[in-house]
Amino acid sequence: SNVRHHNYHRLCRTTMKIALVLIIALLTLLPSAHSEELCDVVKGAALIAQDDKNTFLGKIANPYDSESIFNEYGTYGSQYNSSSIWNQYGTFGSEYSMHSPHNSYTSTPPMIIKNRKILGYLTVNKSIKSSITPNLLKALCKDEL
Repeated sequence: SNVRHHNYHRLCRTTMKIALVLIIALLTLLPSAHSEELCDVVKGAALIAQDDKNTFLGKIANPYDSESIFNEYGTYGSQYNSSSIWNQYGTFGSEYSMHSPHNSYTSTPPMIIKNRKILGYLTVNKSIKSSITPNLLKALCKDEL
């Protein structure tokens, strides 16, 4: 019974270590440790495609804004519109498109731009620095903006 108890504690310590490593890794990927601060930083930023036209893909704003990527009834938040990052069959939403944030291998994901500065990139590609995934951005900021 003592061996079982020891193994249980070792498992707990290992699980805690893994959890801590994941939390630290997650926080270093974000510009800030607090989601409110991250959301303040990106609030009002435009999402711009790295295509030849630098297509406007909406803005990071509250869900009631008609141009918000979080407004599911608006152009840029709809899963049906061709200009939306949430349209999985479109140029800017497909996991296979080089201009989509959902393509794990793209080197040209949408830019997050505010005050004429590139704050970072919206992408699931983990090798791109200063980036955040669309789903994490939505989870952290949709209700904070």
